[in-house]
Amino acid sequence: MPAKKSKVVVVGSLNIDQVFRVADLPARGETVTANDFQCLRGGKGANQAISAARQNVDVAMIGCVGKDDSGTKYVEYLEKEEGIDVTGISKSKAPTGTAFIAVEEDSGENTIIVAGGANEGLSHSLISDQQSLIESASVLLVQLEIPVHSVIEAINIATRSGVPVVLNPSPMIPNFPWDDFSIPYVIVNETEVEELLDFQPDTNDLEFVRQEIYDRRIENLIVTRGSETTLVYTREGDFFEVEPLPVLPIDTVGAGDAFAGCFAARIAGGESVEDGVRAANCAGALTTLGGGAQNPVPDREKVDLHVEQIPKRKKFPGRR
Repeated sequence: MPAKKSKVVVVGSLNIDQVFRVADLPARGETVTANDFQCLRGGKGANQAISAARQNVDVAMIGCVGKDDSGTKYVEYLEKEEGIDVTGISKSKAPTGTAFIAVEEDSGENTIIVAGGANEGLSHSLISDQQSLIESASVLLVQLEIPVHSVIEAINIATRSGVPVVLNPSPMIPNFPWDDFSIPYVIVNETEVEELLDFQPDTNDLEFVRQEIYDRRIENLIVTRGSETTLVYTREGDFFEVEPLPVLPIDTVGAGDAFAGCFAARIAGGESVEDGVRAANCAGALTTLGGGAQNPVPDREKVDLHVEQIPKRKKFPGRR
């Protein structure tokens, strides 16, 4: 196993997940009974930081938790158990963020409600205070479960310093200032890409998607689609698909975060976009085989054992 050399800095959320397992996800206005309940660590930022750390790169986390017992123990866990640099995590008077998650037992599909709590206190100035930490990164990884002005400040610091940015714009927000900077890597799922582009792309939409991402100054758009192929579009006009790792999911809650963290780690380590997506597809799929967003996230050794099952890129006639 290679020694840790590269560094991913993650700016994002830390939550306590309240997970309810149900036979069927509730419809609007419906009350259902949970068959099981767990209280777990989560938050997209921390989930992605753990995923990156388990890929054997150095990871630092910038975020905000409450001064409550949950927040204190969470930070201690990240530092002592996952080896993550937590010097960039601040403490707020607000309670540690909380997510309420319903997981459908047969399909593993989920719905999530997030109460930001201390995450909302991750201010522009707190990000500015961590400028040197961001500048030390091989890759900056960000999401949108924290105030958008803080995300923008982190991206601006990274851009000025020549640090590549991986943005997972989740949850998607309207009027994100795409025109203000060029972002090397954007990772979205099927729902988010439709919000981003105003349509659901497929393998026949290359030229239209290329123009859309050019207008938004996205260099590489990566679209995860669960058990279907991951689509990769580049601003230069290249397009390819990456096969998923076939699994029977138990819980899909952390799959997207495992993908993003693994991808950022592989890019930080110098791998190509294609190889990064192949590894990330494995990380996402393997995460669905256990419960919760963090415990089942695989390490690098486990990902490497499975990545050769995913063939190299699938090209299309007439496309580079």
